[in-house]
Amino acid sequence: QVQLVESGGGSVQSGGSQRLSCTTSGYTYKNYCMGWFRQSPGKEREVVALLDDRGITSYADSVKGRFTISRDNAKNTLYLQMNSLKPEDTAMYYCAAGSVNFPCPAVAHAYNYYGQGTQVTVSS
Repeated sequence: QVQLVESGGGSVQSGGSQRLSCTTSGYTYKNYCMGWFRQSPGKEREVVALLDDRGITSYADSVKGRFTISRDNAKNTLYLQMNSLKPEDTAMYYCAAGSVNFPCPAVAHAYNYYGQGTQVTVSS
């Protein structure tokens, strides 16, 4: 049983920082992509950052230079460090994982597993 559990969301002021964590279990790290997606009310779920098992990362243009995705294999944890947060970053953030072809696809439906989500709210 694959499980992804996010944590670290909350409220922060514009310009602030937050770090999201995603602890995984029951998942084999081979030929995989993992990443973070986000969704605001009335909008489609969109990619934020992706990481494959070779360590190659990719980012949405809107977060490049501000967000960093990383993983700690010993802790089975994926991270998203978010700096210089903006009100438009407000959304529910989801951890995703899947065995997909490289490069990691930037579409939500390509991923088999999602966590329950963690809310990030950035106030101006």
